Amino acid sequence: MSIANLSAQQLRQAANLKEKIAGLENQLAAILGSETEAAEVKPAKKRGMSAAGRARIAAAAKLRWAKVRAAKGKSVAEKVIKAVKKSAKPAVVKPSKKKFKMSAAAKAKLSALMKARWAAKKK
Repeated sequence: MSIANLSAQQLRQAANLKEKIAGLENQLAAILGSETEAAEVKPAKKRGMSAAGRARIAAAAKLRWAKVRAAKGKSVAEKVIKAVKKSAKPAVVKPSKKKFKMSAAAKAKLSALMKARWAAKKK
């Protein structure tokens, strides 16, 4: 049953239960210490950017702004454009790791297993 199908009274009951559960968890944490706090959901890990990626973005931004300044007729912009073009070296590409290749026999075995599962599920 989805939340959209619940009545106002049912929603209020659910909210009350949730408040009671939170209160009981707090009491339990006070008795046992911080053991229950570890069970809380951790925030998702943020994705990072490589230094080379940041450098490419910075170089592109400098180049864009230099072109804007050049369009306005500033002579400093030309120096910046030249400097950015000289410093903008292609990023070093690391060779990729070898991909795992599955043998034909292993593929056939997995295929047979999956077909058996699908056939069992259809029944």
